Amino acid sequence: MRRIIYSAVLLAISTLLTVAAGQTAAQGVGSQSTGSQATGSQSTPSQGKSSPGAAQGQDQSSLGDYAKKIRKDPGTAKAKPKVYDNDNLPTDDKLSVVGQKAAGDATAPSDDKDKEAAQQSEDIKKQNEWKEWQDRLKAQKDTIDLASRELEVLQKEYQLRAAAFYADAGNRLRNQGQWDKEDADYKQKIADKQKAVDDAKEKLSDMQEEARKAGVPPGMID
Repeated sequence: MRRIIYSAVLLAISTLLTVAAGQTAAQGVGSQSTGSQATGSQSTPSQGKSSPGAAQGQDQSSLGDYAKKIRKDPGTAKAKPKVYDNDNLPTDDKLSVVGQKAAGDATAPSDDKDKEAAQQSEDIKKQNEWKEWQDRLKAQKDTIDLASRELEVLQKEYQLRAAAFYADAGNRLRNQGQWDKEDADYKQKIADKQKAVDDAKEKLSDMQEEARKAGVPPGMID
């Protein structure tokens, strides 16, 4: 819009200058004709010199030509501002955006940190739960191992006592009633210990199944 107004002003100035130059030239020609008629013999010496009116007409003509040149080519008076479009827009340079960031962009890093912190807390909690399961399973396995060793000791002790009792026929005759009582006691202890071992193994199996449902890794269960 500013370019159009500027061109219109230059066109008006050029027109005014052209009209003025024409009037001045006409006046100069009329003056020269009158002077020539009045002083016929005096016109000869002035042929070698240019009249003031003619010089002024030349100056006005030069101004008019300059105005026309400016109207045709405004860039000669003022450099055209560079306009960027899709054809000449730089592709290698980075665009710099000045201004405040949007509220969503400003809070995005904070949200990411909160999510990361929440995930880390959840992972730590899960690891602790798995560790608790692993400790409980290990304790149950230790219980089974201890009960199994105690059962093995009872069985060996009973076998030694029975072998010694039956090896001595006289002792067997004298102490048959006492041995029968000891024999029953040993068998009951062995049965109780065997049941304790079986119950401990069954409990371990149930705990392992619960741990699998809780998401505990197999390496921490078996």
